[in-house]
Amino acid sequence: MPNHASRRTLLTVAAVAAATAAGAASAAVGPARKPDGPAPDDPRPGDRAPKHTPAPRVRPHETMARMSLAELVGQLFVSRAYGHAATEPDAEDAALNQQAFGVRTPAELVARYHLGGIVYFGWAHNTRSPRQIAELSAGLQQAATAPVNGAAGIPLLLSIDQEHGAVARVGRPATLLPGAMALGALALGTGGSTAEARRAARIAGAELAAMGIRHNYAPVADVNVDPANPVIGVRSFGADPHAVAALVSAQIRGYQGAGVAATAKHFPGHGDTGTDSHVGLPLMKHTRAQWEELDEPPFRAAVEAGVDVVMTAHIVFPALDPSGDPATLSRPIVTGILRERLGFRGVVVTDALDMAGVRQKYGDDRVPVLALKAGCDQLLNPPDLGLAVRSVLAAVESGELTRARIEESVLRILELKARRGLFDAPARDADAARQREAVNTVDTVVGIPAHLAAAGEIADRTTTLLANPVGLLPLDPADRPLLLVTGTDPVSPTGTTGPPTAVLARELSALGCRATALPPARAVAAAPGNAAVLVCTYNVPEGESPQRELVTRLLATGVPVVLVAIRNPYDPARLPACAAELATYTWSDVELRAAARVVTGAVRPTGRLPVPVPGRYPLGHGLAYG
Repeated sequence: MPNHASRRTLLTVAAVAAATAAGAASAAVGPARKPDGPAPDDPRPGDRAPKHTPAPRVRPHETMARMSLAELVGQLFVSRAYGHAATEPDAEDAALNQQAFGVRTPAELVARYHLGGIVYFGWAHNTRSPRQIAELSAGLQQAATAPVNGAAGIPLLLSIDQEHGAVARVGRPATLLPGAMALGALALGTGGSTAEARRAARIAGAELAAMGIRHNYAPVADVNVDPANPVIGVRSFGADPHAVAALVSAQIRGYQGAGVAATAKHFPGHGDTGTDSHVGLPLMKHTRAQWEELDEPPFRAAVEAGVDVVMTAHIVFPALDPSGDPATLSRPIVTGILRERLGFRGVVVTDALDMAGVRQKYGDDRVPVLALKAGCDQLLNPPDLGLAVRSVLAAVESGELTRARIEESVLRILELKARRGLFDAPARDADAARQREAVNTVDTVVGIPAHLAAAGEIADRTTTLLANPVGLLPLDPADRPLLLVTGTDPVSPTGTTGPPTAVLARELSALGCRATALPPARAVAAAPGNAAVLVCTYNVPEGESPQRELVTRLLATGVPVVLVAIRNPYDPARLPACAAELATYTWSDVELRAAARVVTGAVRPTGRLPVPVPGRYPLGHGLAYG
């Protein structure tokens, strides 16, 4: 099968890169550093990630001594909650909460289970706007610290998947930044370094903190060596483990420098899997030696950078644990490798426990207990929270788990909350005036002009020019060229940007061209007479497909075709060669506007491929103008 051959090719490329750490790709992301020292491109060495020690004003052991077993167990869980407000959700969300948890409001959910955290999702209606998110966060913290909710009064660790790029929950007017693979292309490009990856994470972290979110499930530390990987792809920084390691470290410093806990995921590595763990149980076929060469370096770098949290993967990895258990439930992997081999002392969070990958072998009552026995600390979004909590409590009562084992994880969680300032006012202070003050800071931080400008500057250096054999690009806006934009229009991750073809056409017109966006059904007939047709492609499959047919028919018109791969850069290998080919790695507005600037020469292309495109382009490939 072609994908199998492509995977072998990428494994070979990545293994060579790993064995030659001083090679071009590694050098492009900056020189190595000592684990305890600042990165060479870090202009603010004082912003390094803090060590895993509790803040002096908080005494977690004393706090735990006041907690009942139910309160201790509650700290282990991070749950979804439906609704945009802590105490007054919409009627439909109140009904969803009642059905799932037996309560009407998110505040009641926190109180009932003494939760350690809440995770925000768009589909749970938590993320309408930055100000609304800040108000929800403030309301939830009031609920968590209210005296009626236990003697401890422990604030929540509010979390989210805001990787940027292909995975983002908070949309405009918040700043949307290039995703991981785009940052990998920038780092390999002319004058590239890890500094912009850190800058992006610092901006993202500052905006999350202003919304009351102090834990982000980013960065992705997986090394993507399978072009057909259905779940990682552009969420990875690339195929070179040392380049990925440097970028992971940079983003950890950025997030944690902004006061937000970073998460290296998905341990022990999800980059060479052919199954999506949301819907099945992936099998990782790497040998132990391949794991050490390809998958381990980014996670080792994350630990050395002081990452607060590591997330486990719901994958079976026989070379690391032959039991057939997913990594999330594997003591040899979580404790034996992550804790003992890599020396990680922070919080281990499971990937979401409602995913199919972790539910295939054991029932929902056993999964939380087995995750704790493996060495995990936080249990993320179990499908049945009540069942999960009861199962852990029963395991303690039966002796399968000890109170000391629960306290071990709660201690790590409380230390993390202390490091991120959650025991400080105003996050802990229930005073309404202080809470309003915290909410009002949103407008001075989130989506401000300086952040939006920085996002554009970063994006300008990510677009990769893959092919330009006849020198079609750059187009000269002074000629007022007539352009047609067509292709695939996927919905943006946040639902607040796009559609891609319209955004690209609008930006080209703003730069002086005469561009029109049309759907594929009308594009072929409208192509003649245009100076060029720009066709946006998105995850083109092997073999025949509507996208391949569209490109073939457009080429037959004789009009020059510019291929714009708006997600995976592997698309050109699955399509006929075009007059010009670009990769943007993300279909968000910031990347498409940057691509328009490259097409017109307003910005020169400097990005380089952070992954090889089998049969077409090697890792590090990228063209320039002139």
